[in-house]
Amino acid sequence: MVAAIVTDKLTKHYGAVRALEDLDLEIFEGEVFGYLGPNGAGKTTTIRLLMDLIRPTSGTATVLGLDSRTDSIEIRRQVSYLPGDLSMYENLTGRELLGYFGNLRGGLDWAWVGELAERFDANLARKVGEYSSGNRQKLGILQAFMSRPRLYILDEPSTGLDPLVQQEFQALVREVAAEGSTVFLSSHTLSEVERVADRVGIIREGRMAIVERVESLKQRAIRRIDIRCAHDLPDGAFDGVLGVQSAEVEGPVARLTFEGTVEGILARATQYEVVNLATLEADLEEIFLAYYHGNT
Repeated sequence: MVAAIVTDKLTKHYGAVRALEDLDLEIFEGEVFGYLGPNGAGKTTTIRLLMDLIRPTSGTATVLGLDSRTDSIEIRRQVSYLPGDLSMYENLTGRELLGYFGNLRGGLDWAWVGELAERFDANLARKVGEYSSGNRQKLGILQAFMSRPRLYILDEPSTGLDPLVQQEFQALVREVAAEGSTVFLSSHTLSEVERVADRVGIIREGRMAIVERVESLKQRAIRRIDIRCAHDLPDGAFDGVLGVQSAEVEGPVARLTFEGTVEGILARATQYEVVNLATLEADLEEIFLAYYHGNT
């Protein structure tokens, strides 16, 4: 696989504040990479370093094979960037603003812009100053996707969008990835990242806690299973079963937390005439909180 983004011990300090520390990251062409962490974790700092909007204290980054410092102008030609605080010219219409951004890149495919505007129900005839926050965010998404680049770097792209528009955005992300483009998606919306990302990176206080595929994270996460039997269960009914982290038995009901497969649990449960069982799959939010608070 070819890497679209590579960082090597990328570090940024603001005096005594360590905003980013020794970030080693490799993101491959054609994947959607979800970058997770709360405000102040280092997400936006990482993006600004990649786009050469700020300079690193130490370490290096390459974007599409180009050095983030010496080749920053060429990187900006090949990357679509949606900042978390996109500035817009208030007196221009949406169409005029997109035209302005498009001319900076050498022109626009207005038919494609029209398709995007229709998908997101964006009124490009109104002045930007008249837009609601949600409509401004739609316009930001249009400017990011209208040039069909090799790499999208998106900082909190779903802020202010209603659920239907979020679904449309998620569909668009998967479409461009299927066409071979790479999407670096920084987001607080964990459900969104879970739906679209191939891999996720969880950053904690400027350091990367883990980089993993979503499916692998879920498989390794602690899950829950409730088992109801025909008769009261003995104390310690599930003691010693591989993968069981805790077991609470109350009458005919056992509530277990476990990791790995359920094979051992099911083998033990069949001894007690099972009436019903229900498993609760760990979602990305639970996994994120476990890693962020140091419980994993």
